[in-house]
Amino acid sequence: MTRLPSGSSERLRIVILGYIVRGPVGGMTWHHLQYVIGMMRLGHDVVFVEDSDDYPSCYNPVHGDTSEDASYGIAYATEIFVRLGIPDCWTYYDAHTHQWLGPASSSIQAFLSSADILVDVSGVNPVRSWMMSIPVRILIDTDPVFTQIKHLSRPVDLERAAKHTHFFSFGENIGSPYCSIPDDGFIWLRTRQPIVLDLWPSVPLNPNSLFTTVMQWDSYKEESYQNVLYGMKSQSFSPYMALPKSCHASLELALGSSTAPRSKLQSFGWSLRDPLEVTKTPWTYQAYIAESKAEFSVAKHGYVVSNSGWFSERSACYLASGRPVITQDTGFSSWLTIGHGVIAFTSFDEAVHGIEQINNNLSMHHHAALEIAAEFFDSGKVLEDLLSQL
Repeated sequence: MTRLPSGSSERLRIVILGYIVRGPVGGMTWHHLQYVIGMMRLGHDVVFVEDSDDYPSCYNPVHGDTSEDASYGIAYATEIFVRLGIPDCWTYYDAHTHQWLGPASSSIQAFLSSADILVDVSGVNPVRSWMMSIPVRILIDTDPVFTQIKHLSRPVDLERAAKHTHFFSFGENIGSPYCSIPDDGFIWLRTRQPIVLDLWPSVPLNPNSLFTTVMQWDSYKEESYQNVLYGMKSQSFSPYMALPKSCHASLELALGSSTAPRSKLQSFGWSLRDPLEVTKTPWTYQAYIAESKAEFSVAKHGYVVSNSGWFSERSACYLASGRPVITQDTGFSSWLTIGHGVIAFTSFDEAVHGIEQINNNLSMHHHAALEIAAEFFDSGKVLEDLLSQL
């Protein structure tokens, strides 16, 4: 077992391996940035590293294509890190040209050689040979059930995961007798999305605003393991299709995925927004959340049927903005305070009732949302807990 420097006040050298250049959209950016900024706030030396991987993986939302060209993402990342006041803490490895790009490129090899911890958020980057000398290499599983099935069914994914030394999952019920996430052989510890609370200012609620969410109808193909189907949000959504006609609320989806039945959704009363407009930058994403009354969302079918205990990093951002959340229960009600600020539902009638509860006492749910964000998702608490479990 690797021994870390003792004491919570010890200044560590931490590499955050993440996804901003290749996925330059607002919500995804916040997901990874809050690990960077959160660790910095704890007093650690932090460098954000991203890798092109070995296939065309750079998404350009303007052109709507994916290629080896990282120029859009590099410009995007440059602007984001400058605006946040941390311009020099990131670098990007382009495996297609064998070049390090970005402001930390000249010093990255020295930092990697002396780093204490690698935090691989979502496992979307390869762990290269030059990272294997880092004594503690943490994999953060943000897609429970699907991650474990990939490890059990795809040797390449299993080999990639095995390069880590410690394993944490957003599936907070993992290992519990009432959770059916399959055992992939790794010892998974529990964690959740860190939120840097002061970066999410709460503005007054407008009672005439909409219930909103940002979602993909189908993120990727459904999985099957031991004759159990683990599906996407498309499988979860059908029972709630008629919700706008059954409650006194306006509901909007910033909806991605070419498979989404947009005309059908609109016929049932759902408003639709272009997700690329909403997520163009981290600040357009924040503004969309701030303009909302609350979030209404289903969860991936796989998270629900496995009783994973997963809670959305996006929903945590709604809470930090003082926006209550009504969302499909994945088993998170076993560890998260619900009823005020967060309302969990498992049926159509519960969803209708939850929306009515928020509408009838919006101020109380607003304040409860802020309290839950501070208690459960504050980056200082979440990341201190993660480090303490090492």
